[in-house]
Amino acid sequence: MKAPLLLRITAVITLLFAVGHTLGGIHSWSPAGGTEVLNAMRTFHFDAEGASRSYLDFYRGFGFLLSTYMVLQGVLLWQTASLVKVNAEQARPMIAAIFLASVAGAILSWEFIFPLPVAFFSLIAVLLAASYFKSRGIAITR
Repeated sequence: MKAPLLLRITAVITLLFAVGHTLGGIHSWSPAGGTEVLNAMRTFHFDAEGASRSYLDFYRGFGFLLSTYMVLQGVLLWQTASLVKVNAEQARPMIAAIFLASVAGAILSWEFIFPLPVAFFSLIAVLLAASYFKSRGIAITR
């Protein structure tokens, strides 16, 4: 499989990951269900620079911010697939940077979250590593 196709597959997987992450946030999903902690997060409000926010607002807000950056990553991976065809040497550092972020995401998910994001981040990292090595032999054509 060639690097551009691997990057496009990775982009689609990243976008699916973003959709799943966003859907979980829309429904205030919790792996433990509607617990007392979730209810306390929803009901305890405090002043945050002039705005009344709950802990759940912050939790969901950071989750939606993460989803936004996951969509951005998917778009950038799709664009990198086109770039790698014409200038692999310029694309490879971007592939490596997203690979390192994906490895960090897998490690952090393993430590603090649960197995599903570990699986997504790990799959993305494997595909990016393959893309990186497959792009080594691509000649620059203009």
